[in-house]
This record gives sequence, C-alpha cells and structure tokens, in this order.
Amino acid sequence: MKHTLKKLSDTQVLVSVAASEQDLIEAKTAALKHLVRDVKVPGFRKGKVPANVAEKHLDPNVLGTEVMEHAINATLSEIVTVEQLRVLDQPKIELKKFVPYTELEFEATIDIIPAIKLGNYKKLKAKRTVKEVEQADVDEVMERVLVSLSEKEEVKRAAKLDDEVVIDFVGKKDGEAFDGGTSQDYSLVLGSQSFIPGFEAAIVGHKAGEKFDVPLTFPKDYHAEQLKGAKVVFEVTLKKVTEVKKPELTDELAKKVGPFETVKDLTDDIRRELAAQNERVADNDYKDALIGELVKSSHVPVPDILVEDQMKSSLQDAKQNLMYRGMTPDDYMAQMGYNDEADWREKELRDIAVKRVQAGLTLAELSKVENIEVTKEELDARHAEMLAQYPNMKEQLDTPEARGDIVNRLVTEKTLERLVELND
Repeated sequence: MKHTLKKLSDTQVLVSVAASEQDLIEAKTAALKHLVRDVKVPGFRKGKVPANVAEKHLDPNVLGTEVMEHAINATLSEIVTVEQLRVLDQPKIELKKFVPYTELEFEATIDIIPAIKLGNYKKLKAKRTVKEVEQADVDEVMERVLVSLSEKEEVKRAAKLDDEVVIDFVGKKDGEAFDGGTSQDYSLVLGSQSFIPGFEAAIVGHKAGEKFDVPLTFPKDYHAEQLKGAKVVFEVTLKKVTEVKKPELTDELAKKVGPFETVKDLTDDIRRELAAQNERVADNDYKDALIGELVKSSHVPVPDILVEDQMKSSLQDAKQNLMYRGMTPDDYMAQMGYNDEADWREKELRDIAVKRVQAGLTLAELSKVENIEVTKEELDARHAEMLAQYPNMKEQLDTPEARGDIVNRLVTEKTLERLVELND
C-alpha cells in the first residue's frame, strides 16, 4: 500500500491511497470469510462451504463490493495508526479506480481532532471573587419562606399589590395578536415584576370578572427584536383575586420552619447557606474564567463537526426548557425575531457551541500534558454514589458506556482542580 497525506486544515486531512495487490488478496480472503456464512451449496452445511467453492456461487458484483470495502477499511485503519490521526467521524471516501482484485485507488477526507498548542497555563490572571452576603439577600430568602407559609383566601374586592391573581390575556400589536403574548389561567403575584413595567400595576383596582385593556410600550432593550419599543395593547380578563396573608416573623414561626429556637437562628442559618452558595458560585466562576483565559492564550482549532454536534445538543436542550416553560419553539423564534431554526442556531447557539468545544479540547489536552488519570477506586466510588442517587438506573449505569462517561467526567473535574491548584 502507498499513501500520501495532505493537510486541508487544522481539523481535516486528505489521504490518497493506492492499495497493493497483496492488500486486495487479504481483503478478498476477509470478504469471503464474511460472505461464506450465508452461502448455500448442496452437500455443505451452511457456514461450512470452502471459500473457493463459495466464490463460484457468489454474485461477482457483491463480492467485488465487499472486497473493496474491506480493503478501504483495512488500509485506512493502518494509515490512521501510522499517521497517529485522532479521527472524529467516518471518512468521506471518493473511489478513483478499482480493478477486481488487483488495483484500488481512492481518496479519503478525514475530520480529525486538531493539535492543540497550550498557552502558559500556570500563570493565568483570573481572580477568584466571592460575593458578600447582603442583608437584602437574606431578606429575599426570608420573604420566600414567609410566602411559602402564607394562607391564601379568595376575595371579591379589587386587586391590590401582593395579591395573587388569575388572568387571561391577549397581547396585540397594530390590532394583531403577536406570538408569545397570549395566555389563559395565568397566575401572577402583583408586584413581582414578572411582566414588563406597567402591566401588573394596571391590574390593581380591578375585580374578578372584569375585562379591560392595558396599553403598554415594550422597553427599547427588550430581548425580542420585533417588540423592542413597540406599542401594544393587552386585552385582560381578571378571573380570580386571592389575598396572600403572610405570617408574622416570630420565634414560634422559626421553630416551625426547622431546628431553630429564634428568628436570629433562622436568619443566621440563611446567611450561612447563602455564604456557602456564594463560595460555590465563586469556585465555578473562577474555573470558567481560568478556562476562558487558557483558551484565549492557546491555539485551539475548532472542528466543524464538533460544533455542529454541540449545537444540535444545545438546540435539543433549549426545546426541552421551552416545553417546561409552556412555550413552543415557533413561539420562541417569533419572540426573538429569528426567521427559522437555522437562523436560531446561527445567531444564538453557534458562538456558545464554539466556546464549549474549545474548552473541551483545551481541557483534554491539559489532562494529557499533566498526566491526569482516574484510578479504579475513584471510578468505583463515583459509580457507587450515582447508584445510591439513582437506584432505578442500575442497569444503565453498569454499562461500559456509562462507566466511560463517568471516567471522562472525573478526568475533567481533576483537570480543573489541577488548573486551580497551579494558579493559586
């Protein structure tokens, strides 16, 4: 076999191959061994027909195709090993010449994991910053605690701030309903600032059963392009008004919430939890910043196939999240001003996908340079943790693929820990 390799880009190569007659003889032997299992010849048991006999009973075109495929696969496998290529996908084959069973010439375009040149990963400038817990943060959590313990009572009076209402509404622009502006039986706490400014305030003073219009102007920085600064009218039907009676914050209430004796105990616990949460956020933000800096200082070519795969995954996740929020992809695209799914992918998901791929490739290279490995004990411990957390998924978690995923996750975690350690 003879071959030449041409670099098309950092992420793709072109291999030109001329197989030898010996390559084709070996490929023919392998092809016959594969095909003979289904050949039926009188006097022989199925699968036991000698190769030279089976060949006479095979369609020459079928045998020729099988030989060609075996020869291509075998030669490419050898080339990938010799050239130390890290292949990302099935090569694209272009047949140039095939004479059964003496000559074979073809070209293969191969997507590869590129060579990564790391920057100085031991002197990155990112700093770890922890947000201080403000009293407003504690008050916000405490407010949520009180709301969760509130008593609710439907009332016939006019709605006021802090009431919970149920409404139907239709948003119209130039007399036409716009996508994402319609809902039924929507629960809303007045004063929560869940809607654009002016909407909740306009409901105050109305009673259940009333229908009324709310003229508003969308903010100029609104996320949906077609609604930025737009003048609209919401046709609202107020269906229910509920008074939310929050309990008084007392030591007795604190005792009901948890193992606390006083309001101060509860407040101190909230502050501790918020501080721990801020520490975790600081850790994650610091790691993200380190990776971002390392990617910028490194040479990290991005294979298109990995970006496309990442965008496909991100799109699926986005659609799932929209479903949980009660929105359709069409509603979202209309709201954001995207022409179609391809426009959505390009404008919102591509940059994110590129950054994720670069981060993944960079960390993978760093794990090699720093010789990051996962021990059997570490794998078993994480596997046991996951089994304890998801006992009904034992069959899935016991597969080689699942254990491989766990190893990859642990390598990434240990690599990030090493990066933090080197930059402390």
